Amino acid sequence: MSITIPAGTAVAPPMPDILPDVKPRRGLLGFIRRNPTMAFGAALLLAMLFVAVFAPFLGTRDPTALAPALRTREPSAQFWFGSDMLGRDVYSRVLYGTRVSLLVGFSVAICASAIGLFIGLMSGFNRIADSIIMRVMDGMMSIPPILLAIALMALTRGSVQNVILAITIAEIPRVSRLVRGVVLSLREQPYVEAAVASGTRTPAIIFKHILPNTLAPLTVQATYICAAAMITEAILSFIGAGTPPIIPSWGNIMAEGRALWQVKPYIVFFPAIFLSITVLAVNLVGDGLRDAIDPRLAKRL
Repeated sequence: MSITIPAGTAVAPPMPDILPDVKPRRGLLGFIRRNPTMAFGAALLLAMLFVAVFAPFLGTRDPTALAPALRTREPSAQFWFGSDMLGRDVYSRVLYGTRVSLLVGFSVAICASAIGLFIGLMSGFNRIADSIIMRVMDGMMSIPPILLAIALMALTRGSVQNVILAITIAEIPRVSRLVRGVVLSLREQPYVEAAVASGTRTPAIIFKHILPNTLAPLTVQATYICAAAMITEAILSFIGAGTPPIIPSWGNIMAEGRALWQVKPYIVFFPAIFLSITVLAVNLVGDGLRDAIDPRLAKRL
């Protein structure tokens, strides 16, 4: 049956068969537009990594060289950030301090995440081990991390390795409880119950079904541990319980300049600014990872 259209009737133009080609935003520019917070934090963190790696080339003097005749000089062309009470170049010491803070932060984040992941998996998948391990973790978590780190450092001599060890032990309980909570949630999922019912061995279930789903929240937590470790290291060094004074770290530099804070504030100001920027960068990367991993918190632009 044919339909006749009366003469003079306006006919709408036919719809195009092919929709316009909308290309998704890709590449570096697309990533920055989708994750501006994470991109900004990553840029700051990369800048700090660049400073740490090329500190010998960016520095103007030996950070440990003493020059008593040039002590407490104001910032100038000779001393960009001024000099401390022993005549050492604050600028060079701040640059080398970046190495210590990043080394401690990344090392603690990796070690605490690895050990906490193992403890959390074992505790979350074994009810007998859970009742024992979690009581120990609860006891450790009852002590503030900084106090636990100070107590551990009091039993050893000051060194970067001992600082990393002390802060790692203080951070392990938080990682293990996070992983345990994720494992307890995943253990009740239908696909895990089906794997158990089918006779799949426990190690295979852990590595195939449980472990991959714990990596996302663990990665986000690792960034916050890294930032907290850098702050804790600075506090330990500031109170004399961290790295030896001969090692240029931000906490040591601020500790050496606190006696002259009212008259020479730059000795404390510059390392504090570098510490704040680095911690901010790591936290921004962590926030960006959290938003990208959790669909409910993702920012859709």
